Amino acid sequence: MQNNFFSKDSKNKKMIIAISVSVAIIVIGLAVFCYFLLANKKENKAENVQEDPQAKIEEEKEEAKVQLPDLKTSQYETDEITTGIDVSEFQGNIDWKAVADSGIDFAMIRVGYRGMKNGEIKEDACAKYNLQEASKNGLKIGAYFFSTAVTEEEAKEEAEWTKNLLSGYPVTYPVAYNCEGFQNPSSRQFDLSVEERTKLADAFLESIKEGSYTGMFYAAKNELDDNNLWNADDLSLNYRICVAQYSDQTWPEKTKSDYTGDHVMWQYTNQGKMDGIKGAVDFNVAYFGYSQSQQAVDANGADQVEANVEVGVNFTEVEEQVTAKDEVNLRSTMEQGSDDNIVGSMKNGETAVRTGVGNNGWSRIIYNGQTVYCVSNYLTTDLGYVTPQENESEFKTKFTDVSENVTAKEVTNLRNRPSVESPSEVIAELKNGEVIVRTGVSNEGWSRVEYNGQTLYCISSYLEVVQ
Repeated sequence: MQNNFFSKDSKNKKMIIAISVSVAIIVIGLAVFCYFLLANKKENKAENVQEDPQAKIEEEKEEAKVQLPDLKTSQYETDEITTGIDVSEFQGNIDWKAVADSGIDFAMIRVGYRGMKNGEIKEDACAKYNLQEASKNGLKIGAYFFSTAVTEEEAKEEAEWTKNLLSGYPVTYPVAYNCEGFQNPSSRQFDLSVEERTKLADAFLESIKEGSYTGMFYAAKNELDDNNLWNADDLSLNYRICVAQYSDQTWPEKTKSDYTGDHVMWQYTNQGKMDGIKGAVDFNVAYFGYSQSQQAVDANGADQVEANVEVGVNFTEVEEQVTAKDEVNLRSTMEQGSDDNIVGSMKNGETAVRTGVGNNGWSRIIYNGQTVYCVSNYLTTDLGYVTPQENESEFKTKFTDVSENVTAKEVTNLRNRPSVESPSEVIAELKNGEVIVRTGVSNEGWSRVEYNGQTLYCISSYLEVVQ
C-alpha cells in the first residue's frame, strides 16, 4: 500500500509541474503581446502628432521665446519729461536765442520732403540754419522728413538722404517719418493700402536705425487708432511713436493724449505761440529726455550757413530798372522793426536793377553790386518820375507833436496824406508787431508816423502804443 501511495503522489507532482510551466508560458506570451501592443500605440501616436496641425502649434508654443521691441536708445537717455517744438521753413527765420530762452528742451526740425507730384527730394529752406542755430543756442535737436514715397526703394532713398544731411549735426532726439495727405486724390500715395504704406515707413525707419539715430513714426491719433490707416501695432514694436492730437485741454493740464497705443511723444497743439517765432508753431511733450547731446556722426561737423532771408516769400523774377519815388531805405532783410538792417538808401533819380517782386510787398534789387530789399510801393519803373513837393502846412489837418512807439492793432494802411480821399495814396501797410515812431497826433483822428525813412499818415484808432 505504501508503494501505491508514493506512485500516486509522483503523478500529482508531475501534473503540478506541467500546470506551472503552462501558466509561465501564458504569462510570458501575454507580456510579449503587451509589449508589442504598447510599442505599436506609440508609433501610431507619433504618426498622429505629425499630421495634427494643432499639435505642431502647441509644440511651438512651448519652444517660443518672447521678443521684446528692439528700440534703439541713447546712452544719455533719461525718463525725464521734456518739452519741444517742430519747425520748418513755414515758421520763417527763427530767433533761436529767444526760443531757447523760453525754456523748452528740444526742437524737431524738418530736413526735407519729397514733392507731391514730381517726386523730387527737396531740402527744407531753413533746415541747416535751424539745426545749426538750435543746437548752438543749447537746444537738443531731432529731425523729421516729410515723405511721399511710393516704393520701398524711394523710402530708403529718403532715409539715406536724411542721414547724409544730418551727419554734421549733434542729433540727439529721434529722426521721424512724417507722411500726410495720402487720402487726397492728387497724392502720389493715394492708391496705396495700409499695409503698403506701413512697409514704406518701416523701410525708412529701418534705414535710420542702421545709422546712429533713433527712429520714430509720427501720425495723427485717428490714423493710428485700431490700425485704421497705419499698422501701428507692428510699427510700435520697432520704433518710437509720436501721436498728434489737438483738443481744448493741452499739456500740462492734460498729461497725455487719448491714444491708447504705445507712444513716447505727444504733439498737443499746432497753434502754439513763442517768442522768436512769427505765427503758430507745433508744441510737443516727450516722456523721455537726455542728459547731454550726442556727438555728430561726422566729426568734422557741418559747414556754417546764414539765414535764408527770402524764406516764405514767393518772388516773381524780373529784370528791370527802377528808381525811388522819394528816398527809400535799402535793407539786408525784409523787416522794418529797427534800423539795424539798413545798409543804405536810394534817392529819387538814382537807379537800380530790380530782380524780384515778392508777394509780401517787398522788392529785391541790386544796388551798387549788393542784393538788398525795399518796399515795392516806394519804387517805380518810370525813371523820369519826380517827387511831388508837398508841405504839411498845406494840409488842413494840424498835428500836436509827440514821440512814442506804436504798432498796428491788426493791419493798417500808411498814406502819403492824412486823408482817404484822392490824391491820398496808400504807400505801405503796417502789421501788428511792427514798431514805428509816431511823431504827431491830430484832433481829426489822424497820426503822423515815421516809416522806412518817410513821413506817412494813418488813422489813430488803428494804432496802439508800445511800452
